This record gives sequence, C-alpha cells and structure tokens, in this order.
Amino acid sequence: MNFLMIDGTGDPNTTVEYQQAVEALYSMAYGIKFDIKIQRFEYVVPPLEGLWWMENMNDFTLANKSRWQWTMMIMQPEWATEEIFERVRNKVDKKIKTPALKKLSFEVYQEGLAIQIVYTGKYEDEAPVIAEMHRFISENDYVPSGKHHEIYLGDPRKTAPEKLKTILRQPIRKISS
Repeated sequence: MNFLMIDGTGDPNTTVEYQQAVEALYSMAYGIKFDIKIQRFEYVVPPLEGLWWMENMNDFTLANKSRWQWTMMIMQPEWATEEIFERVRNKVDKKIKTPALKKLSFEVYQEGLAIQIVYTGKYEDEAPVIAEMHRFISENDYVPSGKHHEIYLGDPRKTAPEKLKTILRQPIRKISS
C-alpha cells in the first residue's frame, strides 16, 4: 500500500518534532485528497498510523519515551503517485513552513503476517495488552518480525482518553522447525 511517511525520535507527547511531523502528514494527506478530487476521485483520508521501536526492544517502556523511534504514516489510495505527492508538497510548502515537510516520503509499505487487536483506552495503558499479544505469539511458535504498529481510530483532541480506539498490531513470522 502507498503511504505518506515520516521518521523521528522522541516522546510523542512532548516532542516538537512529533507535533510538526503529524501536522505535515495531515496537510499532505488532505492536499493529495483535494488534488485527486479534481480528477473526480473521492475518498476518506485514512487514520494516522505509527510504527514504534527502540534499538534494544527490551528498553521499550514508558520510562524511555524520550528515546523512542517512530515512523508516522497515513495510507494513500492506489491512484496517488509520486508525481502527485511532489506537486502537492510544493503547494503545501507555500502555506505551512515546517522542516517536517521536507522529511516526508511517499513509499510503498508491506507488512505481511501480523497479530492484531482493537484496544480501547488510554495510550499509556496499552502495555498489558501488548504483553498478552507477545505471550500469544510465543505460545503459538511465532516471533515478532517487525516494528510495533498502531492504527489510531480516534482523535485524541475530541475523544476522552479512556474511549480511544487503537488497532495494536505486531508483525510475526513462524519459528523455523
């Protein structure tokens, strides 16, 4: 699938880089939507997604948020192209001046086999559910094979934290026999 993507490091709740990255993603996602609409294609902008990791995943805890690495992304329709991306980026750059815009990329992303669950609640309370997912992975002869992936189905600006819905996803692969 096609995605707008941007990489960064740091606590998503306090890092200016993260806030600028999300602003640039949405500016581009809506810019592409309106550019494509002119060509008579209509669609809903998909939700924000995030890949989260650390070099040593044993250190991937809430206590280490300042060292988290992330890729934030928004899926694009199949008819979106690199040419449209560059055209819209030039238009958006004239409206919002942010260094994040230059860091954005248009990429094809394929994840493969994954385990996932819809989680309802505060982002900072996900850890027990993720631990249960990893237990299930191990008990069924799989191992994690990619970055922790989240798809945000709610808007934290408009939804109470305990009512936020997030798809928690972990790519996996079968342990070789």
